[in-house]
Amino acid sequence: MEDLIRLVPLIPMVPLLTFALIAIYVRRYHKLSSYLAVAAIFVAWALSMVIVFSAVARMPHFAEEPAVHLTLLSIPTGGTTLDIGVQIDPLTVALLFMVPTVCLMIFIYSTGYMKGDPRYSRFFAYICLFTTGMLGLVVADNLLLLFICWEVMGLCSYLLIGFWYEKPSAMWAGLKAFITTRIGDVLLMLGMVLLYTQTGALRFETVFTGVEHLAETNPTLMYVIALLVFGGAVGKSAQFPLHVWLPDAMEGPTPVSALIHAATMVAAGVFLVARMFPIFAVLEGMPALTWVAAIGAITAFFASTIAIAQDDIKRVLAYSTISQLGYMIMALGIGGFVAAVFHLITHAFFKALLFLGSGSVIHGVNTNDMMEMGGLRKKMPYTFWTFLIGMLALAGVPPLAGFWSKDEILAVAFDRNLVVWVMGTLAALITAFYMTRQVFLTFMGEPRNKEIHAHESPPSMYVPLIILAIGAVLVGLLGVPAEVPVLGPLLGNNPFHHFLAAQFSQWQYVHLPHVGFNPAVMLISIAMAGAGIGLGYLVYGRKPLQAGQPDPLMRLGAVWTLLRNKYYIDEIYRATVIRGTIGLAGVLFRFDQGIIDAIVNLIGKLTERWSYVSRLFDTYVIDGIVNGVGRVTSAVGEELRFIQTGRVQNYMVIVVISVVLLMGVFLYL
Repeated sequence: MEDLIRLVPLIPMVPLLTFALIAIYVRRYHKLSSYLAVAAIFVAWALSMVIVFSAVARMPHFAEEPAVHLTLLSIPTGGTTLDIGVQIDPLTVALLFMVPTVCLMIFIYSTGYMKGDPRYSRFFAYICLFTTGMLGLVVADNLLLLFICWEVMGLCSYLLIGFWYEKPSAMWAGLKAFITTRIGDVLLMLGMVLLYTQTGALRFETVFTGVEHLAETNPTLMYVIALLVFGGAVGKSAQFPLHVWLPDAMEGPTPVSALIHAATMVAAGVFLVARMFPIFAVLEGMPALTWVAAIGAITAFFASTIAIAQDDIKRVLAYSTISQLGYMIMALGIGGFVAAVFHLITHAFFKALLFLGSGSVIHGVNTNDMMEMGGLRKKMPYTFWTFLIGMLALAGVPPLAGFWSKDEILAVAFDRNLVVWVMGTLAALITAFYMTRQVFLTFMGEPRNKEIHAHESPPSMYVPLIILAIGAVLVGLLGVPAEVPVLGPLLGNNPFHHFLAAQFSQWQYVHLPHVGFNPAVMLISIAMAGAGIGLGYLVYGRKPLQAGQPDPLMRLGAVWTLLRNKYYIDEIYRATVIRGTIGLAGVLFRFDQGIIDAIVNLIGKLTERWSYVSRLFDTYVIDGIVNGVGRVTSAVGEELRFIQTGRVQNYMVIVVISVVLLMGVFLYL
């Protein structure tokens, strides 16, 4: 891959230059802005595919060889240098297959969805910068460049979530996302600083070599570093308890939701844990990975239950995203590195499909409320069939992509941690149920609002849906277990696993579990998907809701209220963190006014008084002495003038008198 490494910096550079071009020169020309943005992401996609297919063609040697690096900048740091560059390794290649492909579909979709928006050009400039951040993060070979790109995405999330900032809800949602994710960013930065002080480097390979010694000499510090790095992922990938920003991110345009929830923002947190997997694996036997698995499992189950009681079509998908991210983090926590990355890629395709499909629905009916929809199956056929494929993939129906990746996670969980497996299996059941509920409320039955006149979206919107639907069907076939009869050998005996499993082969302390095909786990997974879909049909499909009819789940009473209000997590934050922060700010304000300002004012008054005294002293003492010396000197000079007569005899008399006086002085002293 040495011959292709020079192409890698161009992948994030092309959309970055396009962002600058649109922002500075062509923002007035809306169509040109969109054409440039689509062209830029297409070029980035084409370059990425060159890397991907070259890596696949060089298998199995590519996966077994060390990463290929290209140093872009060397910063002197005393006796060493800090190298910043890019790399190609199996994890990079896997993400280069997913990120540009999904982004390209979202860019094309956006040309139709954002048509007529007064800030059309600004939108395409922002998403170009957003994509730059994610692509730069994927190809970075060091933590510094990764963190820079990480922060670029944080900025873009604020700008895009609050894109329609004239709406107070959008403005506050952008601010909430920015502040909440900053908590994780600070933790990540602290982890980076500690890693640098202990290993003297930020390049991944050097860090991974150094942490083995650190784990032996100071395991407690290594444990703290691992948790700090994980804290960054908790914020960015919206894991409990920092998940609260992600549902509110739905205030942004739907293409932004697809970018954040599928290809970029939240994927970055999972990618971070995957990229830094050795610093967790080196602590095997300590609870670092246990914490990762616990947070992931709790998030997967917790968010799936909330999705049951939401009526906003995008918020259902938002909580679904949180749940699926929990699956990925859970898999990493139990050592399922390959399973987590596999699910990250498959999820990107079907979740982008679902979000863009929901945007197509909103574009057609002009509302987000599923309780006002219904009967859209015939009016929006492209949207319906593609959305149905995405729903089945997310629910885990074979042979769609979500089934294979989710089943691999559950197989690893069954082998490594039964509690995690139970929570993941229950989350799968609930996922199938709420996605069936969403399909029936949106597309089936009769329209519940007769004033809504739905229409199919333009080709620029439904063609990307078709392409993503194809991906949601086929991508999962790359990871079919080798032991699956007929299908496994036919598809290459799980080529994705062979491609990615050698990622950390050079570090002996990284042990990836080898979990074979488990028919029982697979059958249970299929049964959970079928049970969830069947239960959804019984509640919402057998007798579709009519206009004005309440949701059948309202019969759950207090449970429904709890889920509807998202376990009151936002209210708890408002009552504790936010109110506490505001209260502390008030106390500090009063302290500043009553104590700090009083001290400053007192010092000012004392200084003023001292300056008055100093002025008197200066005027009457210092100036008096100086002026007195001047006057005395002047007076003496006036008197001594008279001895200057010009007569030599007078001078001789003075000399004689002076000599006599000096002799007298010497004699008597």
